[in-house]
Amino acid sequence: MANIIIDSRLFCAFDMVEVFVSRLPVIVAQGGISSAGRTSGFHAYRRLVIDALDESLKASTFTSLSRLTGLAAADRQALLDATLIRKLDGSLFDADAIVNHRLMVTRGTSEIVLPRRQLPIPLPAGWTVTDTENRIEVRVSMPEGQSLLLPETLVLPVHAAGQLPTGFKPEKLYPSRNHPRGLAMTIYGASDVFNSMGVDWNLLDQLVHPDQVSVYAGSSMSQLDQNGNGGMFQARLKGKRVSSKQLPLGFAEMPADFINAYVLGSLGSTGTNMGACATFLYNLRQAVDDISSGRARIVLVGNSEAPLTPEVIEGYTTMGALASDKALRLLEGLSEAQEPNYRRACRPFGDNCGFTLAESAQFFILMDDELALQTGAEILGSVAGVFVNADGHKKSISSPGAGNYITMARAAALARNILGEESLQRRSFVQAHGTGTGQNRVTESAILNDTAKAFGIENWAISAVKSYLGHSVATSAGDQLMSTLGAWRHGIIPGILTIGGEIAEDVHASHLNILTDHLDTGVDGMDLALLNAKGFGGNNASAVVIAPHKTREMLARRHGGPMMTVWEKNHETVQQKQAETEAAHLSGEYAPRYIFGEGVIEPDVIQVTDERVILGDKEVKLPKDNPFADFC
Repeated sequence: MANIIIDSRLFCAFDMVEVFVSRLPVIVAQGGISSAGRTSGFHAYRRLVIDALDESLKASTFTSLSRLTGLAAADRQALLDATLIRKLDGSLFDADAIVNHRLMVTRGTSEIVLPRRQLPIPLPAGWTVTDTENRIEVRVSMPEGQSLLLPETLVLPVHAAGQLPTGFKPEKLYPSRNHPRGLAMTIYGASDVFNSMGVDWNLLDQLVHPDQVSVYAGSSMSQLDQNGNGGMFQARLKGKRVSSKQLPLGFAEMPADFINAYVLGSLGSTGTNMGACATFLYNLRQAVDDISSGRARIVLVGNSEAPLTPEVIEGYTTMGALASDKALRLLEGLSEAQEPNYRRACRPFGDNCGFTLAESAQFFILMDDELALQTGAEILGSVAGVFVNADGHKKSISSPGAGNYITMARAAALARNILGEESLQRRSFVQAHGTGTGQNRVTESAILNDTAKAFGIENWAISAVKSYLGHSVATSAGDQLMSTLGAWRHGIIPGILTIGGEIAEDVHASHLNILTDHLDTGVDGMDLALLNAKGFGGNNASAVVIAPHKTREMLARRHGGPMMTVWEKNHETVQQKQAETEAAHLSGEYAPRYIFGEGVIEPDVIQVTDERVILGDKEVKLPKDNPFADFC
């Protein structure tokens, strides 16, 4: 075999910097639902910092929560108690009476009487069946050592969860037809982001070709409740039949499929990129790549995860990952008869005992910079880049590794290159993965601290939204982005209040400001944020998100004053539309966008030529260029 010679003068080194030029991915809308409430209108964010807001903002958010829960807006304590991390309220399942089957083995021969139609086929070995007098029932004699599964109920060892607001049932808001919970949350969240955009979709249809719209959405764990994979896997063991919907609706990418089919009617690129707890950032990277490369002009990106099922909770508990009731009592010095403070179950970077599982659906719409200005869309910020790296060789599939050092360093470098050292060193903050486990507090704090030292950051502000919402797995970084956009709108970075001001002794924080209280920065006080996600299996991702005021500055430098004037004029119409949508929400006159069986493109209106595909009143142009002309 010949030796391979690499000439550095000809080779593009692996130590390259990804360049994001030409088109800036601008965040123009947000929507969704989490344990904090509705994302649009910044209400979910406001719930995190409710005590720091003025009365008018508080009143609006309490009204929003009232519409979700059915509780009175005036009963503010009840609304607070019905949101964020708390004890499971029993609406999903009774955590104190989980159905279980205990394996028992008989000693000696046993005899039972049962209806003839209930006899198993074929009969188990050693069974003897004789008729009874009524002929409807039979007498069964079983041999010694017969295995039996008898029903019982168990108490889950974990009762803390980031459950959607008590009383909110997304499946009741539209004809859900036995949709899994994660898909019902998708319909609500995608409708929320679509309607809160304030830009008429008919206008976008005129400006953008069908293949210039992308949708990237999914879940990490698929749909695991009774209407999805969970019910399908359990059916035979429960003596039930598998339904025709459980398998197809259980796919992990089904949130994107639902958005395409029932919300947007999109014909563009679609799918989901799964990476455990980093999944949202994986999808966000797809969105950024599509827009920066020009493949798409509009991208709807997000995730919906509904993992609050007894089986999933038991699985994470067996791993030792969740904050159990017993462990929380030990932290708080309580007796076995006392109930722990479930509100403080998740304690990132403090003395803690595990993470808290949560459900959430978060969606965002991104546009390229030119389209955002042309339509007058809301400028909530922009995404400069998302970096993904694996951990390399590992001792344990769930343990952290080297990859997150790379993603955070790459993100910090890109942030510095775009906005300069001043913005990175003094006007940036981090949305930490911050799960609330002992391992995370040590390893992630070391990564953030080392990154801060390397880039000359002396007091890097660190927030951890899981302390409020819990860990929504695939959606968790979407929760971080929701909190980040809110921090820029209202000038308050949420602190980690659950640790009571005490950072754990083994946390690395020489160059970090781990926020134990809210940080008032002012509306334009922070120029950028770094979002960090660490997933099982070595799935690491970090994103650079630029604040709205800096995004507008960048747009003005590129497009000039006249184009910004066009944006300002069109933005007035957008704001009016947004106000109307918000008023409908608060008045209770809002319903999700769910279009079933309408606008279907039938084969008889489709025409294919060698230059385009005509779809009724729409068309998709076919490529004419040879992308590999240099090779031909």
